[in-house]
Amino acid sequence: MAETVAIERELAIAARPETVWEFLVDPEKAARWMGREIELEPRPGGRYRVDVIPGSVAVGEFVEVDPPRRLVWTWGWEPGGLGTEAPGSTTIEVELFPDGDGTTLRFIHRGLPSEDAGRRHAHGWDHYLARLAIAAPGGDPGTDPWLTESM
Repeated sequence: MAETVAIERELAIAARPETVWEFLVDPEKAARWMGREIELEPRPGGRYRVDVIPGSVAVGEFVEVDPPRRLVWTWGWEPGGLGTEAPGSTTIEVELFPDGDGTTLRFIHRGLPSEDAGRRHAHGWDHYLARLAIAAPGGDPGTDPWLTESM
């Protein structure tokens, strides 16, 4: 089996885990920090589909849903977009830990097929997780510049 790449991040969010959770599973709240059109069915086997930027749609399915602690879903791209990873070919794990009045979020994206894919996805996740850290406590991350810029 070929080596794969994983991205790992940990960040502090000034909102309780229950609040952060809603920004991961509620399509309206999720759209505040990532994507345009979002379909989420947060139950094992439920659909994950996010039109991240024009022409690039991430798809997969939820694997593990343990509110408000742990969320696991598969991830890949519909053909024709920027990403080449097949739908459902990688896995994302998010864990939320209470930290005073806030949350520590641990993020892992596993199974990326190359260092290049790891770099591209790390760049994207750094962008979007920073937006989540603003949106979840009630801030306004503003319009995502990636929705209007040509990539």
